[in-house]
Amino acid sequence: MFGVLICRDDCGSPVVLRAFSGQYNGLWQVEGWTGPIFDVTAFNDLIHRPEQEIKRMGRELAALPRGSGHYRQLLTQRRTLSQHLMRDIHGLYQLVNARGETKPLSAVFLGSGAPPAGTGDCCGPKLLYHAFSRGLKPEAMAEFYWGRSNPSSTRQQGRFYPACSGKCRPILGFMLCGLDRQ
Repeated sequence: MFGVLICRDDCGSPVVLRAFSGQYNGLWQVEGWTGPIFDVTAFNDLIHRPEQEIKRMGRELAALPRGSGHYRQLLTQRRTLSQHLMRDIHGLYQLVNARGETKPLSAVFLGSGAPPAGTGDCCGPKLLYHAFSRGLKPEAMAEFYWGRSNPSSTRQQGRFYPACSGKCRPILGFMLCGLDRQ
């Protein structure tokens, strides 16, 4: 997905922000595009060791007989490590709203359970985060898909889409708080 947000700065001049969902060609940051909501260096430092351990466990699991006691135990350990890593990753996301308030992702997520992987990485949250962090006033936003349609045809090239229900909508309520006052 790609997105565009038209804003105004303090002088009333138009500012156009562009974003892509997640990574683009394996990169979090691309010149001319809004970056992620988190600090990329802190993210890379955080995931380095746990990710290596999770991959090591995966290789070990592939060599074990499915259903064995050691297999089930190692699978549980890997799942627990993955869940802790995801919680720590979400801790890097500090969302900003139109009032200038900052709160952690986990505190504003209104969905059931923990936020799913990728929450905060879509275009809408990235665009709003960067607009509010820079004191810009959003006026119009659009998100569209560009690329091959997926097998289920839920994404078709050139079509516009609303915010996703599982990741974006549960945080956009907080991010848009105060927008009517601008």
